[in-house]
Amino acid sequence: MKITRQKHAKKHLGFFRYNFGVREPYQLLLDGTFCQAALRGRIQLREQLPRYLMGETQLCTTRCVLKELESLGKELYGAKLIAQRCQVRSCSHFKDAVSGAECLLSMIEDGNPHHFFVATQDQNLSLQVKKKPGVPLLFIIQNTVVLDKPSPKTIAFVKATESGHLFSVHQKQNIKKLKEEQGLVKTSEPKKKRKRKGVSGPNPLSCLKKKKKVQDSNQSSAPEKKRRKRIRNRNRIKALSVPSVRQSEEVQSNSVH
Repeated sequence: MKITRQKHAKKHLGFFRYNFGVREPYQLLLDGTFCQAALRGRIQLREQLPRYLMGETQLCTTRCVLKELESLGKELYGAKLIAQRCQVRSCSHFKDAVSGAECLLSMIEDGNPHHFFVATQDQNLSLQVKKKPGVPLLFIIQNTVVLDKPSPKTIAFVKATESGHLFSVHQKQNIKKLKEEQGLVKTSEPKKKRKRKGVSGPNPLSCLKKKKKVQDSNQSSAPEKKRRKRIRNRNRIKALSVPSVRQSEEVQSNSVH
């Protein structure tokens, strides 16, 4: 029985992988009802789900699911502990929280681009999920986890894409990537935002004191003394020479007499 269940799971996973690009690690969105059923059936989700899906899994939930479990009180305390151990995926309900079912439905809108699995025991939520193509559905029956077969809505969508009338999100992404590789689509470069200049203060360089010029090592540190040029006064020399000549003449005249 276990081998047959894994064969069906492998077949369904191959369908979602080929047509919708579902890949590892599989992201499983858990609600409160699924956590409560796993607690009652003593199912070790972190151990059994990777074996059943034959791949790496990530157990996820949302803030709305956690708040819903908190509001329900002590009866679902164990389910709340299981949900708190899961990774919390951000939803669009930051201010006003909604019900867990409504939040999970919002996470798989627009063609389920993040390839979420939905794990729930809520029948109404399961019917809403089956109306959205490309969303794998998990539930617990007889204390075992089961991957539901593709819904009629999903099969009809795949047939429409094969006939060329519709394109899935995965196919659109592949077509866009091929066009970019072949240069058919111009990839727009992100524009750089100009930085606004704020009120600038004084230039710090202008506030610095001026540095004295450093003299070359060849030049001596002490200033050179200027040499005085001796200028001869020619008129004074002449004036001194005239009386000496007169004295010599007088000496000669006296000697004659």
